[in-house]
Amino acid sequence: MPRREPSTRGRADDAAADVAAVVGALCRGASPQVAIILGSGLGGFTRHIASATRIKFADIPGLPVTTVAGHAGELVHGVIDGYEVVALAGRVHMYEGHRADVVGLPVRIVHALGARTLFVSNAAGAIRPDLSPGTLMLIRDHVNLSWGNPLIGPVRRGEQRFPDMSAPYDRALGDRFIAIARAAGATVDEGVYAAVLGPSYETAAEIRMLARLGADAVGMSTVPEVVVARALGMRVTAVSCITNAATGTTGTRLDHGAVLAMTDRVAPIFERAVREWLRAERSA
Repeated sequence: MPRREPSTRGRADDAAADVAAVVGALCRGASPQVAIILGSGLGGFTRHIASATRIKFADIPGLPVTTVAGHAGELVHGVIDGYEVVALAGRVHMYEGHRADVVGLPVRIVHALGARTLFVSNAAGAIRPDLSPGTLMLIRDHVNLSWGNPLIGPVRRGEQRFPDMSAPYDRALGDRFIAIARAAGATVDEGVYAAVLGPSYETAAEIRMLARLGADAVGMSTVPEVVVARALGMRVTAVSCITNAATGTTGTRLDHGAVLAMTDRVAPIFERAVREWLRAERSA
């Protein structure tokens, strides 16, 4: 008989066990409370993680290697100011040729490790004219135009078949981040994120369409991870680093190098805001 591919949930359990074995000496008897996904150019945040254990995606069963500049492709476990966390420095994307359930697999892994709160970040283009590059946009809602859903297929153990998405992003977590980030000196706004498949940037006509659909910013990630987290009952908050104006809103041509340059510029204030948010979350 042909060998059957293990279920995504099974791969998540295997990967979680493998990671737990590696970091066991550090976190034996404990587990990370918060997981952080670091988007394009934002992976430098992991330098704030003390007693860090770094594991390449390639060394985690079921996880593919990321191929995108600005995504290190590492799971980093450790502590920030005494608070145990697990961070994903980079992510894999559907446009790299992966199914939505594979893109959502890292969330299943961190949940299996114990995380019950998820902080997601990404780089995004501004559709709304008043969102200037360098702004941190708290995601209040999203529009999924990636043509995939990570819950397709058999129901995974511990997940809901039909998770409610009326409030996918936790209001209290988001409000706390806005207040903390502004106090830290960041330019902060909020809005609706549109997830598209990519990897080509959008046309001007597509941006006009997204604006009419109610989107404020656009990117090529995040939604599969959030859907998995909600199916698992995790609390979620997410932030877009606005790196550029979307196609057709200005005369500027889009370039991934320019995106990374902007995230590099914003990274210090982003990192400070996330660290302060973690302190507040620990005390909440």
